[in-house]
Amino acid sequence: MIPARMGSTRFPGKALAPLCGKPIIQHVYEAATRTALFDEVLVATDSSSIIDAVNSFGGKAVMTSQSHQSGSDRIAEAITGYPADVIVNIQGDEPLIDKHSLQQIVSAFDDDTVEVASLYTSIDEIEMLIDSNIVKVVLDSDSNAIYFSRAPIPYNRDNIPGVNYHRHIGVYAYRQETLLRFVNLPMGVLEQIEKLEQLRMLEHGIRIRMIPTLYQGIGIDTPQDLLLVESILQGKLS
Repeated sequence: MIPARMGSTRFPGKALAPLCGKPIIQHVYEAATRTALFDEVLVATDSSSIIDAVNSFGGKAVMTSQSHQSGSDRIAEAITGYPADVIVNIQGDEPLIDKHSLQQIVSAFDDDTVEVASLYTSIDEIEMLIDSNIVKVVLDSDSNAIYFSRAPIPYNRDNIPGVNYHRHIGVYAYRQETLLRFVNLPMGVLEQIEKLEQLRMLEHGIRIRMIPTLYQGIGIDTPQDLLLVESILQGKLS
């Protein structure tokens, strides 16, 4: 499932913004389809313009309410009529998503105890560690998330060398029953404080299995991001 809406605050209409001759949403859809990992690839949207664009390149899209506050809510509505064992949420603004990362997150569900899975990668730069837009995660010994934060965690009080820091990459996969349960849970205190919906899962006892990846999660949030991703894609195409 690829949630996409027209009303982005920082980049209105970005799903249809041209990127190397195609709208962003087409790049994401084709990247997901090329993996051959999924029985179905669907765009979940609140916009007839996005529906028309997806139909024009031969994709499939589902119209959803404009009132949804998150991609998870949008996907939960869209999945009605498409029963699935595992649902993968690929953001509609990440055209560089790669097969290896998606394969890893799908394979996590070979473990019957996994309800939700997501991705993380190493943080090696202090600028990323202190950037509140970069979400950090700490893990338990079974690679389940203990906590997510916009703050640098864990706090290295004694400046111990060699501490590993992890960046959360916002690609999720859920068992269908877990997704439907999650979107009906009340927002928790931690979610309200940090503005991170994944904390609602932890507050209500839903474990999130974290999968390591080299993918850096380059999303397009601004026109400047679009130029960066365009240069990366042009480098791959040249």
